[in-house]
Amino acid sequence: MSETDSFIDEVTEEVRRDKLFAIFRRYGWIGIALVVAIVGGAAWNEWQKARATSDARAFGDAVLAALETSDPQARVAALDTVAGDDGRDRDAVAEFLAADEALRGGDRDGALARLETMAADPALNASLRDLARLKSVVLAGAGMDAAERDATLAELAMPGAPYRVLAMEQQAIVMADAGDTEGALKQLRLILEEPDATAGLRRRVTQLIVVLGGDPEAA
Repeated sequence: MSETDSFIDEVTEEVRRDKLFAIFRRYGWIGIALVVAIVGGAAWNEWQKARATSDARAFGDAVLAALETSDPQARVAALDTVAGDDGRDRDAVAEFLAADEALRGGDRDGALARLETMAADPALNASLRDLARLKSVVLAGAGMDAAERDATLAELAMPGAPYRVLAMEQQAIVMADAGDTEGALKQLRLILEEPDATAGLRRRVTQLIVVLGGDPEAA
């Protein structure tokens, strides 16, 4: 390569380098901003995770402390003071526990009122509302209007509903109480065919079939 060619290459390289530096001076801040955004976003996510873990731990500790109270009424009062930082759903956990403690303490009406309030709360997660509806139906028993009870259970037992098999179990119990043994047995056998039926539920259903005079193995 001649000295002229070498000189031209050097000049070309210098020009290219100057252009790159000029581009960097003009647009380099964009890259820096992107790096800062990525690092900042990662730090924010880690902080959010740490905060969520801390909040969950504090909530759990508060619930356990409330349940360690010896008197049922005191446990209910303590649970009423427990509140979560992530919205109504976490508060509902404490509310379900408070309803259970109220029932243990003999306050059936108070427990039922709590469940009915949650069942009607539009701010609550749909699955939690459905659980409150199911528990309120069970607790209300014969005191609930039959048509309203049947309509509620039918809705809760629809395919895809989160508590379908439990609602089907309650439907079978209602049929058995009404003297419709055949209908109850048919419903109970349908539960045994449900893939979501737990081992505990299957045991209860099998026992109920036997009590009603049916054969759990019968088709």
